Amino acid sequence: MNSPKTGGNKLGRGLSALLGDNSREFSINDNKSGKNTPQKGLSTVPVEFLIPSSLQPRQIFGQEEIESLAASIKKNGILQPILVRSSNTSDEFFEIIAGERRWRGAQVAGLHEVPVIVRDFSDEEVLQVALIENIQRANLNPIEEALGYRRLINEFKHTQDSLSDVVGKSRSHIANILRLLSLPESIQNNLKMRDISAGHARTLIGVPNAEDIVKEIINKKLNVRQTEILVKKFKSHVGGKKIDISQKDSDTLALEKSLSDALGLNVLIGFNGKGGKLTINYESLDQLDDIISRLTR
Repeated sequence: MNSPKTGGNKLGRGLSALLGDNSREFSINDNKSGKNTPQKGLSTVPVEFLIPSSLQPRQIFGQEEIESLAASIKKNGILQPILVRSSNTSDEFFEIIAGERRWRGAQVAGLHEVPVIVRDFSDEEVLQVALIENIQRANLNPIEEALGYRRLINEFKHTQDSLSDVVGKSRSHIANILRLLSLPESIQNNLKMRDISAGHARTLIGVPNAEDIVKEIINKKLNVRQTEILVKKFKSHVGGKKIDISQKDSDTLALEKSLSDALGLNVLIGFNGKGGKLTINYESLDQLDDIISRLTR
C-alpha cells in the first residue's frame, strides 16, 4: 500500500484533492452489477467486510435518507468509491474512512460488493477526512461537528488556528461551534435532532433555565432574532430582579460584539461610571492558553 501525502492544506482543499482522479474513474455500469473490476487502485469488496470507524464524527443517519440513497444506488450504482483503510482487528476487514452512508445505502439496495479505495491513514488523518467529507456535504449537525473538533484538539493537539487550516473553516466559526458543547445535554440533543439551529443555540449559552426557552422556540417556531429578544426579556427578570439592559450604551454593546467576534468567545464589559471589568468566558484550557498567548504577544 502506498502511503498518501496528506498535509493539512491538502486536506483543507477537500476530498477531491486528497483522492486525485481515482474517485471519478469507477464505471457505473460495472459497479451496478457488483462486478469486481479493479482499476488504478480501485477494487470491490464484500459489504460484510467493511466496518464503521470509531472515529466517524457523524452519529445520526436518517432512515429516509438511507432509503433514498439506496433507490439512487439501485438505479445508478455507487458513483464514488468508499475510502477505507485496513482494519487493526483482522486482515480481511476494512475500516470505513469516508462513505459510511454509501455503505449503508448499498446494503439496503441489496448490493453484495462495493467499490473501495484503500489508503494507509493515521487516526488523525481518518478523523480529518471524515470531518471534511461530512462538512462539505452538510451532513453533520452542529454538535457532531463540535465533538469532531474537540477530539482533534484533545487527542491530536490541534489548536483552533491549525484546525482552521485543516478543515477550511474560519477560526471564529470553529470557536463558536465549540461553545455549543457548554450547553445542557438536552439542548445539545435538540441541536442533534435539528429542532433548533446553531444560531438559536448560541443565544442560549450561559442562560439559566435555557431549556424553558427552547420549548418556547420550538412551540412558537421562533426565528433567531425573536429568540434573542426573548432571551433579553428572560435575563431582565432572572432571580425576580428587574435588570435594565439598556444601561449599556450602544458603543459598549458594539465593543462587546467586536471583541466576541475577534476572540470567538463570549466577552462582557461592565462599567460603573469610574471603572469596570472585562470578562472573557472560556470553556477549555486550550481556549485559555489561546487567550494568554494573544495577550502576551
